[in-house]
Amino acid sequence: MKKKKSFFNRFYVVLCLAFFYLPILVTMIFSFNSSKSLTRFSGFSLRWYSELLNNVEVVKAVYVSVSIAIIATIVSTVLGTITAIGLSRNRKVVRELILNVNEIPILNPEIVTAIGLMLLFSSIGMRKGYITMLLAHITFCTPYVITSVYPKVRSLDPNLANAAMDLGATPYQALVKIVVPMIKEGIFAGALLAFTMSFDDFVISYFVTGNGTKNISIVVYNMTKRINPTINALSTIVILVIIVVLVAANIVPDMMKKRGFSGTTRKEKAVVLVLVVVLLAGLIQCGSVSRQQKVLKVYNAGEYIDLSLLEQFEEEYNCTVIYETFESNEMMYTKLSSGESYDVLVPSDYMIERLIKEEYLQHLDWDMIPNSENLMEEVMDQSYDPGNRYSCPYFWGTVGILYDKTVVDPEDLEDGWELLRNPKYKGKIYMYDSERDSFMIALKALGYSMNTTDENEIQEAYEWLISQRDTMDPIYAGDDVIDNMISGNKAIAVVYSGDASYIISENEDMDYFTPQQGTNVWYDAMLITKDCNEVDLAHDFINFMLREDCALANTEEVGYTSPVQSAFDEMKEGTYEGVSSYIPEIDNPKNEIFAYQTPKIKQKYAELWTKVKAQ
Repeated sequence: MKKKKSFFNRFYVVLCLAFFYLPILVTMIFSFNSSKSLTRFSGFSLRWYSELLNNVEVVKAVYVSVSIAIIATIVSTVLGTITAIGLSRNRKVVRELILNVNEIPILNPEIVTAIGLMLLFSSIGMRKGYITMLLAHITFCTPYVITSVYPKVRSLDPNLANAAMDLGATPYQALVKIVVPMIKEGIFAGALLAFTMSFDDFVISYFVTGNGTKNISIVVYNMTKRINPTINALSTIVILVIIVVLVAANIVPDMMKKRGFSGTTRKEKAVVLVLVVVLLAGLIQCGSVSRQQKVLKVYNAGEYIDLSLLEQFEEEYNCTVIYETFESNEMMYTKLSSGESYDVLVPSDYMIERLIKEEYLQHLDWDMIPNSENLMEEVMDQSYDPGNRYSCPYFWGTVGILYDKTVVDPEDLEDGWELLRNPKYKGKIYMYDSERDSFMIALKALGYSMNTTDENEIQEAYEWLISQRDTMDPIYAGDDVIDNMISGNKAIAVVYSGDASYIISENEDMDYFTPQQGTNVWYDAMLITKDCNEVDLAHDFINFMLREDCALANTEEVGYTSPVQSAFDEMKEGTYEGVSSYIPEIDNPKNEIFAYQTPKIKQKYAELWTKVKAQ
């Protein structure tokens, strides 16, 4: 019986270890994959490590993450330790009150803390960037240090420090030579926790940063918007560094003891001092922008530009581009409305309509954008901005159905959006995890406008989605659908036309169509904010992005349809030759552009979408 229990105990241990470490192992293996696929290993290659080392954005982000984590750890450890020692000498009422207050940021959801700090910095007019991120990290790390150190302080005999002072020690000496050595385990634990929390933080960092300052978490999150295997390479390097540190921490002290080393020599102190000076010098260099150069702040969606174009623009116009990215149009609006300032924005059609209505934008001076003659007529003068007074097209496309030609019967395509409720394909469908796109599908399938505000029609669309969910067992996926469809994991997926073009170029069994019931034709465009500090430079940037060579490089990198005619033709006849999805079908009169939703209607859709996904 004991042997049986021992076997099961070992089996559970192995199972737990596999659960924790197999994903890490898979990540490390695919960091050496020669192709972009995240699920199919095509051959050994160091391609992604090369791209990672040449990625200036990642290198800067690593430095920002490490430097902020180190400084935040040092400051929060000192503050937390002093606070914990001070609390132990206070009256019980004061002590319990402060400890309860200390627990609030620990128990508080990160998103609440993030928004609170963002509003605080905005309200006092503090420029967001490296300093605001550092202050935020110190703020949320300090409570964890207090929680780690305080129990150790409470376990001390309070008479020890008094005895030391009775014997002639100063209060400082009693603190440093008596108290601190006896609570060093708690201090060390608090410091490690603070470093880990700071290095790993995303939510708070995302809301309090600005002016191009990004840590690793923000950069990696932006990379996940599209297939980017450099994430695997970066993750592998981080994992290896952690392993080396752990091994060194366990082996080096034993080796030093064996060789008779003890204490800290003057040479070692000098090395530490040099490292601190180098770190501070790097911070100054990393956090500052040359005052002699003009600065342009651009706010765009993640993984939505060829970053080399930014470097080229900086060289040609002798300026600095501070490039930041957002997760969604709503996230962009939140930061903009909180007081964050940008020069050029790149949002989607319905958000452009909202920004125009709320007077966030200024008119474009088309005389300063001579390359506008390269734009296609089809992308101009749309309903969200008649006459293009405020917006210049950036990318455009449609939402449609990607399908496996070897699985889906061509006759079934005539059903349009109802194909997504065909029982033949139960369990073989990816729905796009998007509230507006999913309701668009249901509304179009029912013959209604996707911008309807009629509650009866919205309710019918909700019931359509519920019926589809219960009968078809779809998977609601985001951008991970790209790699899954390349691998042929499902037969049908709702995707954007640009993603469809890339998938088809990688998997010839796939094809794409937009149903005759109509679909969403979307447009993303470049705008200049009303508070723009560099109006001429902003126009230069828009003009630069419309230049034929730049537009081609951008669409080659991102994969979406360019509004510049020459780039559109080059991709259609070259990279995506014969790929129908690269030529958006916009002639269907039932196609529509998303319109701005009032808060009441948006809340209605959001509540129903939550119910759809609450299986």
